[in-house]
Formats: sequence, C-alpha cells, structure tokens
Amino acid sequence: MAYQGQENFDHQQPDKIGVLITNLGTPDAPEAGALRRYLREFLSDTRVVEIPRVIWFFILNMVILVIRPRRSAQAYKGVWTERGSPLLVHSQDQADGIRARLQQKYGDGVVVRLAMRYGNPSIASQLQAMQDDGVRQLLVLPLYPQYSASTNASTFDAVARDFMQRRWLPDLRFISHYPDYPPYIQAMAGHIAAYRKQHGAADKLVFSYHGVPKRFLLKGDPYFCECHKTSRLLAEALGLADDQWMTTFQSRFGREEWLQPYTDATLQSLPGQGVKSVQVFCPGFSADCLETVEEIDEENRGYFEAAGGQSFAYISAMNAEPAHLDALTQLIEDNLQGWELLENDAVGLSERQQRARQQGADR
Repeated sequence: MAYQGQENFDHQQPDKIGVLITNLGTPDAPEAGALRRYLREFLSDTRVVEIPRVIWFFILNMVILVIRPRRSAQAYKGVWTERGSPLLVHSQDQADGIRARLQQKYGDGVVVRLAMRYGNPSIASQLQAMQDDGVRQLLVLPLYPQYSASTNASTFDAVARDFMQRRWLPDLRFISHYPDYPPYIQAMAGHIAAYRKQHGAADKLVFSYHGVPKRFLLKGDPYFCECHKTSRLLAEALGLADDQWMTTFQSRFGREEWLQPYTDATLQSLPGQGVKSVQVFCPGFSADCLETVEEIDEENRGYFEAAGGQSFAYISAMNAEPAHLDALTQLIEDNLQGWELLENDAVGLSERQQRARQQGADR
C-alpha cells in the first residue's frame, strides 16, 4: 500500500488544532446525473442499507438509480437556491460562524472546515487540506445530535477509511452524539418559543425525526431512544403538557417496517382526532434540507390539510442562528479540553527547522 504523505511539510509550519464539521451531503446540482452520482454513493453505504450486497446491487442499479434520480432532481429544483442546496448553504454558514467564534478566542491556531459524508466537499479532501494546514490534533463533529450507525458511525467509517491511507495521523477525538446536551436543548427551546410567541401555539407540537428501519433498533441502535429523550427534554424546557406534543418519524422508503409512529400517517390522522392546528419541528436536523423544506413543509402539509386540518406550520431548523452556533461552539470547546495550542512563535519554529536540518532534513 502506498501511504499518503505531506510532501509540502516544512519544519517551520505551525502545528494547529482542527475541527471538522460534517453533515450528510447533497448532490452537486438539481439534475438527474448529479442525483445518480450522489444516490449511488449514499445508498452503497452498508451502514445505510443493511441488505445482502448481491441482492442490493440489482435493486440499486436496476431499479432505484433508473427511476429515482429524475424524480429527486425535480424535488431538489424546488428547494435549490442561488447559493446551491439548502443543506450545503446552511452547513457552510454554520462552519463559518463556528470558525469566527473559535478564532476570536484562539486565533489562527484553530482550523475549522466543513465536509459532507456523501458528495462534496468530501471528507477525504477536507482531511487532506487540514493536514496541509498543519493540523496535528483533530476533532470531528457530525451534526447528527441523535446517534445512529447509519449516520454517526458511517461518518467515523469515512474518517477511519481515509486514515488507513495516511502515513501521518493526527490525534483524534470524535463527538458521536449530543441528544441531551443542555445548550442544544435550550437553543431549540428558545427557537421554538420565539416562533410560538410571534405566531401563537398550535393544538399539537410534533417533533419529527428522520426514520430508520425498525430492525436497527432491534439490533441495538440507540437512535429511537435518543430521539425520544431529546423530545422529552425539549418538551420539559418548553413547559408542555404530555398531550401537547408527540414524536414521529419521517422519510421512510421500501416495504419493511420503520420506526413508528410515521409522520405522514400521523398528520393524516390528527384532524380526525379533533386536532385542527399543528406545528412541526425537526430536532434531528441541524440545518434545513430537502427532508424539511419539501417533505415536511410541502408534502406533509398537504396530507394534514387534505385530511381536514385547518392550520399547519413548519418551524424551521436552527440553521446558523447565533444561539445554535453558540451551543455547537460550546460543545466543541468542551471536547477540546486538554488540547492546548502550541506557542508556534517564529523563533521557536525557526529553531525547530534548524535542528531538523542538522539531522539531515531539507525543510
């Protein structure tokens, strides 16, 4: 195996701390070709689809990648902005805001970059850029508050796979989840409370999370439990009675059973139970994306209204709101404890280079 090195390394280069923020990913354009590339990478991940590879190969390549790209491209066109995909735009704004906060406190000794698990900017490209920047201590924060093997563990897989190809590895810390982190809960509660203060409260507040197959739970995945814990803490912070809120799961596909109750079926049934107004918030989504803007605010709005619901409101993700960025920055700082920035003064770096040259190094 030929290991990747850092060919541009110079002994005068300052050593830095790196923070890699990751999210799921997005196609490069709202076009069938871009969707096909993105979906092939995403749905080929064995953490995402736990079906025997031979069977899944034919399903993916003979059915899904033939039918779904064009349909998904149309959906993406409906949410695409001048800056690109909503998920990428909001994630980049989050990374920029966190970088500004950390550098205000620690200076240029901290490098913050954004990577996507699938698509661009890739984890591999950002890890290479951080090594080139002189990052010797690396903290990875996947923006999935509730842990699932299909998201958080898959991100770790991608980092580990890249590290297997590298000659020089940084110290590594990985934030695997933060479903009950107090600043995160308080930021969400403040965000929802501000919305309800302006628009009023609905009969029911629905917390909708991305779904996963039920068998993930039966095999020990803690995602279902962590979603319910987040909902409970959030309801307590908002002072809600038990009959004022509920937890549901969205975005299922295929024929097998997924985590229930399903968001779409729930919204279709609520008007028949006397619930005439709902507000939906998605605590598991750090940024608005296709699954919130199109699936919740358009598709599921339609289900509720067609069933007789009178008032539907989607409460946006926190995106790059200051309280959200403050909470994420605090989470990062909590996990950087014990890593101190080196002096990296010009004199010290020059002396290090001189000592290296005395030992035969050329830079």
